[in-house]
Amino acid sequence: MASLFGLGQLLKGKLSVCTITKQLHQSIWLAINQTEETVVIKSVRHFRLENERNVLKRFQARAPSLRPLIDEIEDPSDPPALVLKYLNDDVLRASAAKKLTHLEVKYLIRNVLEALKVLHEDGYVHTDVKPDNFILTLNMQRRVMLSEHPYFGALRHSFKRDGILLQTFGPLAQWQLISLLWGENWHIFKPDVPVDHEHYDLKILMKHHQVFGPFPLSFREIADENILTILAYVMNGVPHELLKPFQYITEREIIKEDKEFILKIMKLNPRDRPTAKELLQDEWFQLE
Repeated sequence: MASLFGLGQLLKGKLSVCTITKQLHQSIWLAINQTEETVVIKSVRHFRLENERNVLKRFQARAPSLRPLIDEIEDPSDPPALVLKYLNDDVLRASAAKKLTHLEVKYLIRNVLEALKVLHEDGYVHTDVKPDNFILTLNMQRRVMLSEHPYFGALRHSFKRDGILLQTFGPLAQWQLISLLWGENWHIFKPDVPVDHEHYDLKILMKHHQVFGPFPLSFREIADENILTILAYVMNGVPHELLKPFQYITEREIIKEDKEFILKIMKLNPRDRPTAKELLQDEWFQLE
């Protein structure tokens, strides 16, 4: 598939002119603007790009931890393109290269929760919350921002069920946040099959049951018969002797305060998990 933009191509925005310098992804490029500042260009012919633009315009003044929209490309007008702030790295790569300190992990989680709280208050969710969407400025103060998924954008309006927004940290984010707290790039739910394997997701569910299960009966209130059948298969597929309840893990492996915080966010029924607002008030943030 031919690239939408070529290296060296000029893109004229409402506020600046950018020159494409590198393609990162099918829909993502790096560019240099007139002040020699590196920026990110996101372009795709898909309605979600317009959704991302509208949501960022709506929230970025109130949620500084969302990656800012800084311009929109007008020439060429097709395909539509956004100009976003560039940050150096994402948390997943940075933590694999060098273990984050406990204070740094708390700082990034607080920043992300503050952004989610603003979104949730207006009935929106970010459906791809995970550390490789936590973008860092690698300087002495390590600024953290919650980015969009590179394909189209993960911010969308969400209806509440029983007055509760269901999305705070999804399964992949839970997995990776535990890895950040645990350290050493260790993945608690890493399955024994490659990511493109047909049973990859099923294996992760089995790991969830093995460590944080069983899936509660209250799942019947939010899941259809197909999901309930899968969950029954998952729970029956893990022998009792292979269960490893996280609540019994010792302080030799993870400190008590971190374990208690993880147990709060790892409720398997999403309706049982604390909201972003509730987590921000948790005493875990006051400890060190």
